[in-house]
Amino acid sequence: NFCVSQISKFTTTWRYQAMNRKLNNCVVFILFSLAAAFVPFKFSENSLKNINASVNRLSLTATQSEIKSDETATNFRKDLRNIAIVAHVDHGKTTLVDAMLRQSSVFRDNERMEERVMDSNDQEKERGITILAKNCAIKYGKVKYNLVDTPGHADFGGEVERILNMVDGVLLVVDSVEGPKPQTRFVLKKALELGLQAVVVVNKIDRPSARAEYVVDKTFDLFCELNATDEQADFKVVYTSAIQGRAGNEHNKLEDTMRPLFEAILKMPMPKIRPNSPLQMLTANIDYDDFKGKLAIGRVHSGKIKKNQSVGITRPGKPVNQGKITELFVFDNLGRTVVEEASAGDIVMVAGINNIGIGDTLVDPADPQPMVPIAVEEPTVRMTFGVNKSPLAGREGKFLTSRMIRDRLFKELDRNVALRVDETDSADMYEVSGRGQLHLTVLIETMRREGFELMVGPPTVITKKENGKLLEPFEKVEVQVPDEYVGSVVDLMSRRKGEMVNMGPASETETGFTLVEYKIPTRGMIGLRNQMLTFTRGTAVMDTIFDSYKEFAGSIEARDRGSLLAYESGPVTPNGILGAQERGALFCSPKDEVYGGMIVGIHQRPGDLVVNVCKTKALNNIRSANKSIVEGIVPPVELGLDQAVEYIQDDELVEVTPSKVRMLKNPDMTKRGGSKGLSTKRS
Repeated sequence: NFCVSQISKFTTTWRYQAMNRKLNNCVVFILFSLAAAFVPFKFSENSLKNINASVNRLSLTATQSEIKSDETATNFRKDLRNIAIVAHVDHGKTTLVDAMLRQSSVFRDNERMEERVMDSNDQEKERGITILAKNCAIKYGKVKYNLVDTPGHADFGGEVERILNMVDGVLLVVDSVEGPKPQTRFVLKKALELGLQAVVVVNKIDRPSARAEYVVDKTFDLFCELNATDEQADFKVVYTSAIQGRAGNEHNKLEDTMRPLFEAILKMPMPKIRPNSPLQMLTANIDYDDFKGKLAIGRVHSGKIKKNQSVGITRPGKPVNQGKITELFVFDNLGRTVVEEASAGDIVMVAGINNIGIGDTLVDPADPQPMVPIAVEEPTVRMTFGVNKSPLAGREGKFLTSRMIRDRLFKELDRNVALRVDETDSADMYEVSGRGQLHLTVLIETMRREGFELMVGPPTVITKKENGKLLEPFEKVEVQVPDEYVGSVVDLMSRRKGEMVNMGPASETETGFTLVEYKIPTRGMIGLRNQMLTFTRGTAVMDTIFDSYKEFAGSIEARDRGSLLAYESGPVTPNGILGAQERGALFCSPKDEVYGGMIVGIHQRPGDLVVNVCKTKALNNIRSANKSIVEGIVPPVELGLDQAVEYIQDDELVEVTPSKVRMLKNPDMTKRGGSKGLSTKRS
């Protein structure tokens, strides 16, 4: 009995350490054999019952451990690669995707392929940048590549952050001349923090001034600065000319195809999956379909997902809501394909769940295990959106009321994770916060194309207090400028409280250009781009990214010139323009409708000036009032939405309609002499 009790204790310890039933049984057999060899008496009937019960208990425990081990076992999908393409703006991400699509038989030989086919949004085509992250899939041999094209502009960094949970590696595209830039650091930092592996793609290697070795060295230095692991820092390098559709493992030996890049992707990490675990699908994006409604896009991390399956929708610490999948899609080339089932590792799109949002997890209702969503960095700039109250309101738009504006803004939160919308004390005004001025103006432009009319206030920065000190956001700025304009750039940045970090030649191979690096308050960046282009005659190239919050830098000088304001309402006349253009540059043309208080031009001196651009010439019996008065009229300054938002100050507003962009003095501030209304004081 003593031997049996000792054997039971000893084997009980072993059963927690052994993960295999055969190992447990082997241990029991050996111990029992040793006991039988050294114990000279015969086991009693009760002892044998205890031994059998112990063996059965050990076998059952081992079987349960084996089942649990199988459920949580991590396998790999050899037939799949999930890759994100990240880079600084204009380094060639979308053109690289074009080359990969062209050489993977996505298009027919006689089919015409558009340039930057992934930039399907109208504003993306007009601005020449990627705004939204988009998915596509190509086949290379028997392996499917799920590719995610991401924005390169710092204002849309939230698009990059939210999709990194879907992928297992990144293609870091770097320009062969410029090397790593501010946004390169941002996207690489996020990827390395998640433990992702990177393949460095040195693009535009066909440029005459390409400096491949310098760019690779700078990229390696960046990996080290961001505390990459040894495995991450030992990255593969592929040299490409995306516009020519060529790639190579050496910069001076390019092949005529993209095969080296495809092979490099093939060697990237395979998706880790848990096929026997409960369902987990983290939602990374939201799309809409006129017939299917809200569509959730995400990666299946464990388990399987099927059409007509009942699922739970939840987040950590939140209750589980019920839903049913009515349609299930996977990405195929540039489109999507209906499937009945998808397994762990697949990037899918599901329909039928209207109460889902970015960051929610689709789970098994019987065993809900929500995933932790990616934390997106906080916004730094805010603007106020309100109802259009100008005398010309309601003539063009379809959506005019505060309720319509509110519904549209909160609907945008479903897919724009870096955006914040807050209600204010006024029922017809909302405060919208984003990553930067461009982030917000893209939203305004989208709304006006949908038929909205609204008024927006000037952009202001979001400040915060820590340890009794007022902090404001700072940005890191790189300006590449011809040598003769360096003095103008330094003067302009100094007047906006910029702190110089570095200055030196822009390139080792080219002369005549200087690279200047600054850290400058975000509020100093508002309106800076237009002034920079004016001072350098359009030759400066400026890149920015958020740096950190620092102590308030003090007041920044306001605009040095005032505005020309319309005296009365009515159509603009040639005679009125002839008199007003002597006072400054005008924004209006003959026959444009204006109203009192509307900004019609830039005064040539500080302070505002009221002018009558509706003035008509006195009638007589010889000719009509305005006939033949066309000589001497200067063409107006073209005013777009971005220029208008940069131009306005604290007491001014921008009126946005489907076809017009106007500026005006804030009537609330004019009447009350305060800072109420749509405009807020710049911090």
